[in-house]
Amino acid sequence: MLEILTYIRYIGLTKIEKEILENTMTRIEFIDFLKEFRKDLKENKSNWENKTLEDFIEAMEVYTEDIQGYYDNMKMNIDADKPTWQNFKTILEGVKIYE
Repeated sequence: MLEILTYIRYIGLTKIEKEILENTMTRIEFIDFLKEFRKDLKENKSNWENKTLEDFIEAMEVYTEDIQGYYDNMKMNIDADKPTWQNFKTILEGVKIYE
């Protein structure tokens, strides 16, 4: 029964949440993400909360301090103190919209 509930919870997760949970990102996949991330900034800058480098780095600092709380609230069983490419991706995606 627990396996069924776990599966139901898993299929309800977003793609990003599944990637975080699986924690399987390689360095090459992170590079691909960065290319798309930069492209998104160029094409959708108005959707970004932190448009200047100074604002972006400030938000990144705060978001990185808070990321463990996000993982804990989502019951993701991820240790933010063990850096992975996926953690870096999650931080960058969060900083894009973090106020």
